[in-house]
Amino acid sequence: MFLPCAYAVTPEEMLSDPVLETRARTITSELRCLVCQNQSIDDSDASLARDLRVLVRDKLKEGLSDAQIRQFVHERYGDFVLLRPPVKMTTLFLWLTPLGALFAGVFVVWSAARRPRVRVDPNGHLTEDERRRLTALGVGGNSDLPTRD
Repeated sequence: MFLPCAYAVTPEEMLSDPVLETRARTITSELRCLVCQNQSIDDSDASLARDLRVLVRDKLKEGLSDAQIRQFVHERYGDFVLLRPPVKMTTLFLWLTPLGALFAGVFVVWSAARRPRVRVDPNGHLTEDERRRLTALGVGGNSDLPTRD
């Protein structure tokens, strides 16, 4: 079953001009909710997200361009409010962390694949070397342990 996306925008927030409303939705879908932190303000029902949605729509009514509105919100709240922050020295960690996690995962898989495999005799017999090692550990004193040749 296909369910439509649910937005937190209430009817009283929406602009009567469909072109301005479309622009508002585009802008608010690119701005992070400062309360939820993992949603756009378009998707969030937090009161701060609602205030930011109203602010964006007010700025559109004033005649500001999309870029000017993004810049206005960015100047107020910093890089964190952008769902796609700019690549610069202060945000480099944000951009490189997924790449580092990918390399770490590849390294773990690669090192696990290189580990020598333990060969187990299907009958449970021990080699003489295995028996000596167990004896050295104080476990192998039992002469009932089967050996394999």
